[in-house]
Amino acid sequence: MSDGNFNRALLPQTPYASGLKMGRAMATKKAEEAFVAWLRAEEPQLTDESIKEKLLAFRELMKC
Repeated sequence: MSDGNFNRALLPQTPYASGLKMGRAMATKKAEEAFVAWLRAEEPQLTDESIKEKLLAFRELMKC
């Protein structure tokens, strides 16, 4: 009786999953960079500390 891994070992390897993860990571990074750039342009009086706090809140919203 097979444990399920036998058939997977015979299939050709595809880079789809790793490419999808990489694309998501790149999109998330670009979104964070754009958010920080927008914050700096719209609210120039914000300190680096408050920008970090807002970025953490933005990351939490992106997890949904």
